[in-house]
Amino acid sequence: MSYKKLEIWSIARGLTIDVHQMSLTELPAFERFEEGSQIRRSIKSVRSNIVEGYGRRRYKQDFLKHLTYAHASCDETIDHLETLAETGSLVNDGLFRDLHSRLDELGAKLNRFIQSVESSHGSLREDLGAYEVGD
Repeated sequence: MSYKKLEIWSIARGLTIDVHQMSLTELPAFERFEEGSQIRRSIKSVRSNIVEGYGRRRYKQDFLKHLTYAHASCDETIDHLETLAETGSLVNDGLFRDLHSRLDELGAKLNRFIQSVESSHGSLREDLGAYEVGD
């Protein structure tokens, strides 16, 4: 199985692309280099930590550590998004609500995935199957 089959990676991938585009097209020029840079890095960290953790899945504690980093980066991305809206830099309310909702969903799914890995007593391979994207 590949990390690309994980639903959490698929959601993070879509968000990475959409947050990147938002930061370049919806923000004032000065904000593209300030908060825009921060939000791009935090969402890319979510995706990267899912991949790195998956690569270390044989070592449960390493896997959990990277999934926890991914979850923390998801929370950080939400905070950057809220800051952009609160400061008036992101004025597209529909886009804000869409990204916020998807980030909340990703955070919840990451949390459930972390709990599953923590409580896993059987084969990790079997447990991961429940979190695959449908074919």
